[in-house]
Amino acid sequence: MKTLTKIFFSSLLLPLLVACENDNDRYSLDDYRIDIATVENANLSSTFLFRLDNDELLWTAATNLPFYIPKDGQRIIANYTILSNLGVGSLYDHDVKLNDVYNVLTKGIFPITPATKDSIGNDSIQIDNIWIGSDYLNIEFAYPGYDKIHYINLVSDTSKVYTDGKIHLEFRHNANGDTPTYYKSGIVSFNLKSLQTGAASKSINLVIHVNVPNQAGEKLYALTYRFGEISAMYQTPKITFPMEVEGKVY
Repeated sequence: MKTLTKIFFSSLLLPLLVACENDNDRYSLDDYRIDIATVENANLSSTFLFRLDNDELLWTAATNLPFYIPKDGQRIIANYTILSNLGVGSLYDHDVKLNDVYNVLTKGIFPITPATKDSIGNDSIQIDNIWIGSDYLNIEFAYPGYDKIHYINLVSDTSKVYTDGKIHLEFRHNANGDTPTYYKSGIVSFNLKSLQTGAASKSINLVIHVNVPNQAGEKLYALTYRFGEISAMYQTPKITFPMEVEGKVY
């Protein structure tokens, strides 16, 4: 699986504009939005639904990518234009035109075992942004490399015991012995739904451990995973549409 599978049209290299005509609720095809989202495409069609992290559901009524057929549950960065605003009672919120798309590396939580402990790696990695949107932990990262495949995982290590009542996970990087020649970047989304099992409330406190460069010991990121109806209340940060594929990460 590639971190970011690029399907790109040069005509879209414009500053990000988000606009609509409020007087009559019509949208210009020259305006577009960029968001991270989750594909809903059980029928594996070139026209599909995708859900933003604020819970808005969009239907690709038109597309520039007729041969793009994403898997159900695939995380994407979508460049889209709103064609219509549907009313209350509709199955989804907007008809849109899909202009361009990136596939985001989408994974679950990896339960580490003694047999996999060495292969999972723990090379340092830079965190540029980390947040939870909907049911996903999203991480923008960078690492030095050259020409080898790097491996990225979110690890649960039950051999380590914590007494703070929080769930501790480790963001792991295996550089695969690559030469640290220049920095490459990427983005990954980890599905957190498996953590809901047995949860007494609609929120879980997480601590993400990361081996970052130039720091003695791990860096800890504290986040709260809120799920259920209140997940739509939380906004994701501004997403930049990637200009080029950076590195090979699985």
